[in-house]
Amino acid sequence: MKIVIAGGSGLIGRKLAAILEGRGHDVVAASPSTGVDTLTGAGLAAALNGADAVVDVTNSPSFADEAVMSFFSVSTRNLLAAAKAAGVAHHVALSVVGADRLPESGYFRAKLAQERMIAEAGTGYSIVRATQFFEFLGAVAGSSAAEDGLHLSTGGMQPMAADDVALALADGAEQGPVNGIVEIGGPDRGTLAGFVGRWMHAVGDRRAVIESAEAPYFGTRLDAGSLVPGAGARLMPTRLDDWLAAQAPTGVA
Repeated sequence: MKIVIAGGSGLIGRKLAAILEGRGHDVVAASPSTGVDTLTGAGLAAALNGADAVVDVTNSPSFADEAVMSFFSVSTRNLLAAAKAAGVAHHVALSVVGADRLPESGYFRAKLAQERMIAEAGTGYSIVRATQFFEFLGAVAGSSAAEDGLHLSTGGMQPMAADDVALALADGAEQGPVNGIVEIGGPDRGTLAGFVGRWMHAVGDRRAVIESAEAPYFGTRLDAGSLVPGAGARLMPTRLDDWLAAQAPTGVA
């Protein structure tokens, strides 16, 4: 199969390309650095020519409400149009668990809008909603910092390794359209404060962890199920402690 990865130079894109190439597919890692820009449409037609599937793992450089909505709206519109013109049969998009449950978040609203555009485009599609990545725990910690420590939500969380996200996307691209949503997550459920606290301990961050149900997660309040996949989700194997043990001694980020 010829599979185009939009966002192919990013964290997930690079891992996904390696998996698909290892399985013998013709992979095009499309990104501005390779002359393909989903925001302007530059290079899309050539990249998608003859493709069987496109996997969209692009992400907005800004999470400000208007900027992130503009990014996903414009990028997705351009990618859908170019894929339709090229006769691409399967559109796979990486989204986030909870996109439909946290309307206060501008990022989650933008991802939900992206999902709706893809579902209404009239072509075969698979939307893969993933939980937060282990690699993102440091950013969560940074966003929660105050003078007295880190104020972290006790809302539910079931994070996963980026390697497992890429593996699930590769499987989805190969298996063909489900014309719906697939959820994936890590093997263990806990609280956001608990997972971030374990990450902090592993990297030697000794700041105090202040757990609270009211602590915001990038501007929105979480409950027990906000970031947790549903009963039918595919749970991937990598546990946080194993992932932490495999990281470089200088820490994880």
